[in-house]
Amino acid sequence: MPFKRQSIALVISILLFSTKVSSEPSYNFSPVNQYNLELMATYWNPILVYVSGKSGVPLSLRLGRTSAETTKFVLAGESDFAFSNHLFSPERSKLGWKVFGRRNVPPVSGQIVVRALSPIKTLADLDGKNVAFPGAEALVSYKVPYAHLMTTKINTTAVFAGNLDAAFSQMLAGRADATGANSQMVAEYAVREDRTFRVLWSSPPFNDLALMASPRVPPAKVQAVAKAFMAMHKDPVGKQVLEAAAKVIQSADPLSFVSASDADYAAYRDFYRHAPASLR
Repeated sequence: MPFKRQSIALVISILLFSTKVSSEPSYNFSPVNQYNLELMATYWNPILVYVSGKSGVPLSLRLGRTSAETTKFVLAGESDFAFSNHLFSPERSKLGWKVFGRRNVPPVSGQIVVRALSPIKTLADLDGKNVAFPGAEALVSYKVPYAHLMTTKINTTAVFAGNLDAAFSQMLAGRADATGANSQMVAEYAVREDRTFRVLWSSPPFNDLALMASPRVPPAKVQAVAKAFMAMHKDPVGKQVLEAAAKVIQSADPLSFVSASDADYAAYRDFYRHAPASLR
């Protein structure tokens, strides 16, 4: 059976399994656009259907065309939950969003990568070249690598593609000489698209994106959603959803969610304390 048909069948089975969600208005869930829109929907919608059913809190996927546009929804108060690392700057921390979870995956690093057969061998070779990035909001994939380029005085032109899949496409099409990326997604993209890359530089580690809730969401709703996310891998249906989602992105690690707090994201806040002013 084609994968899309499998996904549809899985969503139907989740709907049949799930407890009835109340008729209250749904809460918008906005994950950062790490992949193209079709892949994002295929990955997240079955998870949100499951969490909605188990928590009794209706969640709807709210995505912009790019990661920057999705973050605008969050900053404008149009989203209630987020999966993001765009809210840890000093100014945005004042908005009061709270971390309650994350994926149970190893920490990631910001990277600068080139095609395996690229003539570019060192970061210095990028001076005067184009480097593709998912967007100006991407902390690990743009701000961290670009801060390193700035501090080492390697002058490059940033090409913003909208998401990381598109940034890789820019490089593979020859419109950029390198890509700023997230180490986890470099590995997943390489498997998904049968590509090989060479890493020119890697940053210190950062925890994966955070599951976060707006301060306007009632605490009881946040707790119910958090409980549903954290227990997914222990439930047969939830485990099936997670396995299918991991297959969508070709993840090397089994997918599950674990509890997290603001303290787990100290590395992000530390980055902002030392980053060039233009990237804060």
